[in-house]
Amino acid sequence: MNASKNISRLIEIMAALRTPVTGCPWDLEQNFQTIVPYTIEEAYEVADAIERNDMDDLCEELGDLLLQVVFHARMAEEAGDFSFGDVVEAITRKMIRRHPHVFARADADTPGLVKAQWEAIKAEEKRERAERRARRGTTADDAKPGFLGAVHRAQPALMEAVKLQSQAAKVGFDWSEPEPILDKIEEEVRELREALAAGHPEKVADELGDLLFAVVNIGRHVKADPEQALRGTNTKFRRRFSHIETELEAQGETLQAATLERMEALWQDAKAIERQVEV
Repeated sequence: MNASKNISRLIEIMAALRTPVTGCPWDLEQNFQTIVPYTIEEAYEVADAIERNDMDDLCEELGDLLLQVVFHARMAEEAGDFSFGDVVEAITRKMIRRHPHVFARADADTPGLVKAQWEAIKAEEKRERAERRARRGTTADDAKPGFLGAVHRAQPALMEAVKLQSQAAKVGFDWSEPEPILDKIEEEVRELREALAAGHPEKVADELGDLLFAVVNIGRHVKADPEQALRGTNTKFRRRFSHIETELEAQGETLQAATLERMEALWQDAKAIERQVEV
């Protein structure tokens, strides 16, 4: 079987991988639940390629993400639920419906009007989806009533926190400026210290969540996306730790044998070097 730019070839490959007896043993034993972590990982790898502006990697990572869609669709087709073609039809129908200003007569000719129109159509679709779930006798968290029901749970926790806060802010449940949020962060730190001192693991986890939620809030207020901010810090941590490792190796030492004090000194060296570059 040869490679091809036609999506049908990828669908054929996945079908072959999932064919009993002659298919791939690993692919055959997978299900929706076991594949989910890979789907999430591939989405993040797409984001990483974009962040690094690596178009070669982006092309490959988009292919890996597309494979995840084909994989899920194949398993659904085997179960008699839907096929890849149904997935394509559903998203094309949705895009046409949400862009009447492009595909039909409409008066939304500014970004603001387009966004308002988009939200109105999404709300209508959500009502229709809830009705379908009701007919099937199924439920979903985002189908529950309530003002925060518009925020889906199926997303990274940082992103969900931002959207929950933004949704609540629409009705005035929000700080008016960053300073009180800093006070809230300090309060949460104190409560976390108390939970640690009391030695209650569940309370510690609860207070840690409160602290993270407050930190997310200040990020939202200063227009700094928490997810991107943390990714930046992760990159910085990798860079500085790599400096520690490189310097230790250059002096015939190892990470395993180095003391915390030794590594901390090299960490500070890395920070100093970064400050010189910034200047």
